[in-house]
Amino acid sequence: MASARDVITCIIVALTLARGFPVRAQTPAKLPVVATFSILADFARNVGGDRIEVAALVGPDGDTHVYQPKPANARELGAARLIVVNGLGLEGWIDRLIKASGAKAPVIVATKGINPQKMREEGRIGLDPHAWQSIANAKIYAANIRDGLIAADPEGEAAYRANADNYLGKLDALEKEVLAEIAKIPPGRRQIITTHDAFGYFGTAYGFHFIAPEGISTETEASARDVAKIIRQIKAEKIPAVFLENVTDPRLARSIAAESGATVGGTLYSDALSSPEGPASTYIDMMRNNIRELAAALAN
Repeated sequence: MASARDVITCIIVALTLARGFPVRAQTPAKLPVVATFSILADFARNVGGDRIEVAALVGPDGDTHVYQPKPANARELGAARLIVVNGLGLEGWIDRLIKASGAKAPVIVATKGINPQKMREEGRIGLDPHAWQSIANAKIYAANIRDGLIAADPEGEAAYRANADNYLGKLDALEKEVLAEIAKIPPGRRQIITTHDAFGYFGTAYGFHFIAPEGISTETEASARDVAKIIRQIKAEKIPAVFLENVTDPRLARSIAAESGATVGGTLYSDALSSPEGPASTYIDMMRNNIRELAAALAN
């Protein structure tokens, strides 16, 4: 067994030899960014590019409304240089988690500057947090994240601005695609049943009326009276389809469809992206998937 003196000698020799070799330039460490859920993380990746490393606290197909933080989340927040949250009451747990983690990173509220919609839930008026469902609002998200990254990493300003401009161009193209698909749907058929009320901004932006037996949050359970009222409304107004959502139990939607005679449409992605293998692994793919599912069920 080598003695302590031998070990020290080996270390000295190794250090001496190392001085004789050229020093390779180290790759700059990426800025650690934590976003509260998958859609925000995708915005951040598009704006931050290669300069950042993004972690999402709530991953693909996860429900941010009812998320239960894990110890690993506190460690991620503690190591972050920037934290991105949605705001508008979506992440009721985030303030406590940030405090518990001891995180010192600045917090960017991605919905800053967005005109929030108000909605009724359990007899109360509250803010609708699902602002990303409007592409115009998604551009505001991207701009807010860009500004937060520049403040946290001034040396990357040129890259962040170029990435943001490129992404905003992609969102402009996406909006044209969405409007072209909407044009295929007769105005009289743009009434839709979903499981929870996550599409208010989409409806306002693109001329749809969404009806949901649950409230804004998936924590809210639909009452038998609300479900019966919706079934009567579907029959009276001949609403053509009931759509599933990736973050909610599909049984309620299927039950409403069976009782009312409406068609069960495809799956809409509301509060979370899909897995990388799924049809909605990015925000742009999510919006494309949703409008195609709507057009397929409602255009005829």
